[in-house]
Formats: sequence, C-alpha cells, structure tokens
Amino acid sequence: MTERKPPGVDFESWVDRQIREAAARGEFAELEGFGKPLPALDAPYDEMWWIRRKVHREGFSALPPTLALRKEAEDAMGEVREARSERRVREILTVINDKITAALRMPPPGPPLRLTPFDVEEIVAAWRTARGSADTGPNTP
Repeated sequence: MTERKPPGVDFESWVDRQIREAAARGEFAELEGFGKPLPALDAPYDEMWWIRRKVHREGFSALPPTLALRKEAEDAMGEVREARSERRVREILTVINDKITAALRMPPPGPPLRLTPFDVEEIVAAWRTARGSADTGPNTP
C-alpha cells in the first residue's frame, strides 16, 4: 500500500478500495486470528487493553516481588510433587531456597515475605513416603 491517494478521490472510498483489493489478493488470510471471532467482543471497553495484552505476552508479573516469590515457592512445591527423582527434588528446593534466602537478606518491596527456606531433608522424606505409597498400588509386583 505504497500508492498515494489520488487528488479528488474521497479518502474513505480510497481506503475501502485498498482494503477490498488486498482482501482479493489474499493478504489478510495469513493474519493471526483470521476467521476467528474477535476476543472479548461483548466485554466492556478497557482503554488499557493493549498494555494488559503486552504484559501478558511478554510474561511480566504484575505482582510485587514478595508475592511473586511466594507464588514461585508454591509452584516449586508443585514441581516437587511431580518430580521423578530425589535428585530433581533437591535441585528444585535448592533453587527456591537460594531465592528465599536472598530475599530474607535484602527484603524486596511489597508486603512481608512470610517465607523461610524449606527443610530439604523433611520434604525429601515426605516425597519418598508419598512415592512409596504410590508404588504399592495394585499394578506393583
């Protein structure tokens, strides 16, 4: 669309013609969301929609650092439950404990952290116990 609007032609009709010709050439067929309904068409208008979408797309967190660390600790415990080896459990706990220790040394802004490093041996023992009871099911010889 590098051509200029000819003089004497109504701007709206010129734009409509450009769009119609581009659609005929199939230039819109490869666009993201082609043929799909518009998202949140019935939602109330949000003038910050593009910022929210950008933040979500880029993976930024709107949480204060302390709350983000609490969430990360919670997610780490979920990973521990799903871990397949004791070594992996210890890796997960070591990483999150390092972050918690650093945050306790220099508290980040936001609400109180209210976290202490996890007791690795206690959690590993609980993981072994849970794993042992899972291995004694009907399919276990």
